[in-house]
Amino acid sequence: QVQLVESGGGLVQPGGSLRLSCAASGTFFSLYVMGWYRQAPGKQRELVAAITSGGSTNYADSVKGRFTISRDNAKNTVYLQMNSMKPEDTAVYYCSTRKGGVDYWGQGTQVTVSS
Repeated sequence: QVQLVESGGGLVQPGGSLRLSCAASGTFFSLYVMGWYRQAPGKQRELVAAITSGGSTNYADSVKGRFTISRDNAKNTVYLQMNSMKPEDTAVYYCSTRKGGVDYWGQGTQVTVSS
């Protein structure tokens, strides 16, 4: 019922910025809570940021102050603006949502922070 497609990943230098986008298909996007997760090699997938239908946000301590999650309900899109990036931000980033108690995931987009 819900399909998610991430884009915007790539290679960036430490201190640089990237903006990830997640385009969602399906109905009633404005009602979904949306989240960005990431998974680095050898590590568990972790929640990076989340945003509710009402615009309330939550961030992992490791990214707070550097990353910003936002959504454009008219475009069925959620964004993750990543600033002041660090090598430890290197991971595959996934967009996720929960609808009707079911979790949905995008295919992931690779983010690499390296000089």
